[in-house]
Amino acid sequence: MSKELSISASCIINNNRVYKNEKEIFHAADLLVQDFLPAVYRHFEIKYPKFFKMDNLSKLGWLAAEILLKDSVVTDKYKEEEIGVVLANASASLDTDIKYYETARDIASPALFVYTLPNIVIGEICIRHSIKGENAFFILNEFDAGFIQEYVNNLVSNDIFQCCICGWVELLEAEYKTVLFLVEKNNEESGTAFTKENLNKIYQLSNG
Repeated sequence: MSKELSISASCIINNNRVYKNEKEIFHAADLLVQDFLPAVYRHFEIKYPKFFKMDNLSKLGWLAAEILLKDSVVTDKYKEEEIGVVLANASASLDTDIKYYETARDIASPALFVYTLPNIVIGEICIRHSIKGENAFFILNEFDAGFIQEYVNNLVSNDIFQCCICGWVELLEAEYKTVLFLVEKNNEESGTAFTKENLNKIYQLSNG
C-alpha cells in the first residue's frame, strides 16, 4: 500500500439517508428510490436539468459524486486527465435493462437504451465535472475493498492519474447503495490512509 494515497472525502447514499465524511447530512423517510433521489437533488439545490433524464443508477452515482466533490477543489487542483473514476457493483445495469425490455414489447425506448451499460454512470460524472482520466466499471459479487484499493493504487503508482473517485454504486429495483471515496496522492495530512481496512470501515456505515 502506498503511503502517498489518502481518502480525502466519502459519500454514502443508502436507506433514504445521505452521509458525507461519515456524518448524516440528509434523511427522507418512506420514499421509494425514484422519489428519494430527486428529493436529494432538490435538498442540495443542485441545478443540472439533465439529471431528470438519467436512469436511477446514474442518478444515484451522479448524486453521490456531486456531494462527494462539493466544496472540494480537486477539479481545480488537478488537470482533467489526472482525475480517474473506478466504480463497481453487482447488478450492472440490470435495473434499466429490465425496464428497457418491458418497453421493447411495444415500442423500444431509446431514452432507456442509452443507459443499458453500467459505465454510463461514469460518463455522466465525467461530463459534469470535466474529468478525462482513466476510468473503469467492474461487476463484482460484493463490495471488495481490497480489489479497489489495489487497482487504484496501481494506477496512481504508475502515474495514470493523481486523484480518483472510486467505490460502489448498486441499484436494482427498490434496493440501492452507493459508497464513494475521493482518493488523492500526497494528501496524508488532511485525509485518511487509503487502506482496505479504512475503506471497509466507511463502507460498513452504509449497513446501519
